[in-house]
Amino acid sequence: MEKLTINEIEQLLFQKERVEDGFLEHLKFDDRKGVQRMLQKWEKQEQLKKQLHDHFIGMTEFERQYRAEGFQFIAGIDEAGRGPLAGPVVAGAVILPDDFYLPGLNDSKKLPEAKREEYFDVINSQSLAVGVGIVSAGEIDEINILQATKKAMLSAVTQLSISPGFILVDAVKLETPYPSEALIKGDARSISIAAASIIAKVTRDRLMKDISKEYPAYGFQANMGYGTAEHMKAILQHGITPYHRKTFAPVRECIETENG
Repeated sequence: MEKLTINEIEQLLFQKERVEDGFLEHLKFDDRKGVQRMLQKWEKQEQLKKQLHDHFIGMTEFERQYRAEGFQFIAGIDEAGRGPLAGPVVAGAVILPDDFYLPGLNDSKKLPEAKREEYFDVINSQSLAVGVGIVSAGEIDEINILQATKKAMLSAVTQLSISPGFILVDAVKLETPYPSEALIKGDARSISIAAASIIAKVTRDRLMKDISKEYPAYGFQANMGYGTAEHMKAILQHGITPYHRKTFAPVRECIETENG
């Protein structure tokens, strides 16, 4: 075989979907250090690809189980924003096609923002249906955060353009006309729930960034309404906004202090 340059080898290794076994075997006997480093880099990349593939396949277990039982459209549901002191709670509902493949998809909290944004676009473009439910801070105060979360989730289901045959929900038991299963840590165990968590998280983060333009002192674009030191200091200095959850202890205590 003709001796290739390191640049040519790099192109053959990293710009092709599949590399021939014979070519790899040939590279193992190439005495150039640059070639061996290149080969090691490629092997690490392939190992990572396999890990991501195996993890993704593991996260399709529940979808495969219920499809085998005859359910065609399986919706994953998850929420974002149960814990913050300000902003709405947002739920996402997603029905993925059977052949959906997005290695690296995981619980949205475990992914960097740039990756969430990237996956958000992929999920929106490739899903059979996507729904979003939003419940405001005011309504959270009226009905409590658990009921608000359930309401957002049910609203997200009604926004789906396809009626689901089965629903997989992250942790919360929902009363719906559809058969369902609540999975503890479902956003790390089911691709449908993980996809819904991306939709919910990115949608909510964008809403909080918009709110931050109206109330810049609170740092909502960075803390997303959570009770960070900066956020708590802003509440003490400026009081609360219409987006704060008055029934949440730190906010309620601030109101009580102001009212003396």
